[in-house]
Amino acid sequence: MQKRNIIDHKLLQITLDRICQQLIENHDDFKDTVIIGLQPKGIFLAQRIQKIISDTLKNEVSLGILDATFFRDDFRRGDALLKANTTKIDFLIEDKKVILIDDVLYTGRTVRSSLDAMIAFGRPAKVELLALINRKYSRDLPIQPNYVGMEVNCLESEKVLVELKEQGVQEDNIWLVTNNE
Repeated sequence: MQKRNIIDHKLLQITLDRICQQLIENHDDFKDTVIIGLQPKGIFLAQRIQKIISDTLKNEVSLGILDATFFRDDFRRGDALLKANTTKIDFLIEDKKVILIDDVLYTGRTVRSSLDAMIAFGRPAKVELLALINRKYSRDLPIQPNYVGMEVNCLESEKVLVELKEQGVQEDNIWLVTNNE
């Protein structure tokens, strides 16, 4: 297995600051906009982005956590029982602008299932997608992010590994992993 660092902790902070500035430009004071992090790893990014925006604007931005495990079209495939993660959205999204946040956009299936799961909390006025890493040329569904940290061209045999401090590692890093088997 080979690992190549594509984003280190310094570049990640610069990237998140840039994305937050774009979000503030497009959503002004976030009065009608909410952030929803997708389980499992999108929640860490959503929390960081919410904090940067809240600190910049000096007001609280609504943050929710969404698990779409049982809305996936492939959740019954395989022998292993799937275990759901936490969903915590303690606000209505009716007529709000929603920013869905995930770490890696790969096939688009998680995003599609998240759109289905999100409807239980109201019908948003608009939904935008923020992906830290956009894996190009690997989509099963025609879904594209509105905000991107980095676009990566990957082979099917390669994987993007996001390691964030919130997961227990010492330093934030994003790796392109190639399995040499």
